[in-house]
Amino acid sequence: MQNPLLEIRFEVPFDRISPSHVVPAISTLIEEAEQRIDAIGDEAPTYENTLGELERATETLEWAMTVVGHLESVATTAELREAYNTVQPLVSAFYSGIALKPKLYEALRRFAETDEARSLSPTKARFLEKTLRDFKRHGAELSEEGKARLREIDVALAEKTTKFAQNVLDATQAFELYVEDEARLSGLPESAKQAARASAREKSKEGYRFTLQAPSVIPVLTYADDAALRETIYRAFNSRAASGPYDNRTLVREILALRQKKAELLGYADFSDLVLEDRMAKTGEAAMRFVDDLRARTLPAFAAENAALEAFRKELEGEDAPPFKPWDLSYYAEKQRRARFDFDEEALRPYFPADRVLEGLFTIVQELYRVEIRPHSMPVWDPKVETFGIYDRDGSMLAAFYVDLYPRENKRDGAWMNPILTGLDGRPHLGLFCGNMSPPIDGKPALLTHNEVETLFHEFGHLLHHAFSRVEVRSLAGTNVAWDFVELPSQIMENWCWEREALDRFARHHATGEPIPDELFERLRATRTYRAANAQMRQLGFATLDLMLHREWVKNPTKDLLAYAREIAALHSPAVLEPDYAMITSFGHLFASPTGYAAGYYSYKWAEVLDADAFSRFAKEGVLNPEVGKAFRESILEKGDSADPAELYRAFMGRDPKLEPLLERSGLLAA
Repeated sequence: MQNPLLEIRFEVPFDRISPSHVVPAISTLIEEAEQRIDAIGDEAPTYENTLGELERATETLEWAMTVVGHLESVATTAELREAYNTVQPLVSAFYSGIALKPKLYEALRRFAETDEARSLSPTKARFLEKTLRDFKRHGAELSEEGKARLREIDVALAEKTTKFAQNVLDATQAFELYVEDEARLSGLPESAKQAARASAREKSKEGYRFTLQAPSVIPVLTYADDAALRETIYRAFNSRAASGPYDNRTLVREILALRQKKAELLGYADFSDLVLEDRMAKTGEAAMRFVDDLRARTLPAFAAENAALEAFRKELEGEDAPPFKPWDLSYYAEKQRRARFDFDEEALRPYFPADRVLEGLFTIVQELYRVEIRPHSMPVWDPKVETFGIYDRDGSMLAAFYVDLYPRENKRDGAWMNPILTGLDGRPHLGLFCGNMSPPIDGKPALLTHNEVETLFHEFGHLLHHAFSRVEVRSLAGTNVAWDFVELPSQIMENWCWEREALDRFARHHATGEPIPDELFERLRATRTYRAANAQMRQLGFATLDLMLHREWVKNPTKDLLAYAREIAALHSPAVLEPDYAMITSFGHLFASPTGYAAGYYSYKWAEVLDADAFSRFAKEGVLNPEVGKAFRESILEKGDSADPAELYRAFMGRDPKLEPLLERSGLLAA
């Protein structure tokens, strides 16, 4: 049978790909791509035989590695992991080496001097400019010795970040806690108890089984009256991969050191300046100023919120109530929220059956962007995966996509979107989004929390950025944009989860079909700004830690890494952190890929400024106004990186972004 990874297929044969296909296919595709790239420069340079050929040479390899990497994330086995670990450093070395080929770089520079280059379309001209800049930033002008060192660093980063991610998955799956006495589960919603009971039954055990997957962790920390149970789950979750067989502590130090060496080799002060040069922030210093400014604006409200929570606990338990432990915060905050707003998030679950939420999400997108979304049959990697197509007004398919919503033991945690194939010249795109939502139990529908609904909308926003792309250059299409701009299309989608007009399209009680009662909806809206300063400080804490690690600690790594990380986290935490707090060893955003969100975690807040500001236009002109949707699609979603993101934003809003809408939405404007 022909190896299914050797040729791009729009409908990926997930049902036919085996671990044995991986090494031979990727090795062959690397060799073919090398040969094609090495031939660039043999002829008088044109766009087609330089940039065009460079794009085509890597397309099949990129597709195959995306497919293999995806399978390793959602359907991993020991054999697949071994194959993936074998090819990952080979692929990294290949991509790292592209910018280091003197003949290729010279061919691109010679093409840049031609009349054809001077008359390129704006998108292709931007591609040429960015490619030359990227080549230089990735070592094209280094000595041969420097190029060899850079290759070594990139391969080592690929290997170590892959191992980091696998350790987190293994450490997560290694933990399980069985509770036999139901009395210990006092306070837990019935939905959480049913899920824990079903999880135990799946393991042929009695009682209730708790894991470190989000649908298990969050209810315990939010609702369990048993403080010892909360503590056990909290400590296990926040010390994952910090000791034992899956210890990531050394890997984190090594990854940080390699990134710094790479930055210095390429002439930058640190990794933040290297990776941010091509983003909206431009420098690590600018990103740090942004984070510091937002923190200063948030601190007064942060202090007030925490004083109020302390006072609330004393009302419940008396003046001698002990100081908060980290595993107390969500629990007492939920009690305070219920008392203040008479609101229990569990009361919303019946209105968010997963199938209807997905259908409602599609309905809103169809209204906003005048498209149609309907089932589209494709092979899948798990029987519970669903597949759909997005069709434009003329009936043409814009994209097909997969939806994988629920946790499995062979699947990593979190939620994400992946582009699998970028369609050019009118061909459809292919993508997917995954989550780890509250699963269906005992034949009953999966009932989601409001936060999980927001997550679905968020990931679908990323998918729309890919699906609507109309960029003629693959490397500038879809989500291939500046990292601090990529979250705008996703985060703006979350706003519709708070709008009555949008919720009425799908939020119906799974048993009665009734919409969310007005009183419950108003209580939901009232909670949107509840402890918003704490939520913001949490994100700013992650962003600060990220930048400080890559800008300060790595240059003088004398202080214990975990102690340093704890000190920074403590400045953004309402409670004193325990000595075993080691969230950094499972911080996949920073350490699960060679770059990822490293020195770029601030992007979430940066993009939140953009999304709050951009949504103000929808709020003013109509949250389901198709004319505004058309403008957002044409100005942002279709454009990829075909123009500077600030220019794209101005095309939609008619001005530069303002910070005030975010502060107003969060209830922090006065602060």
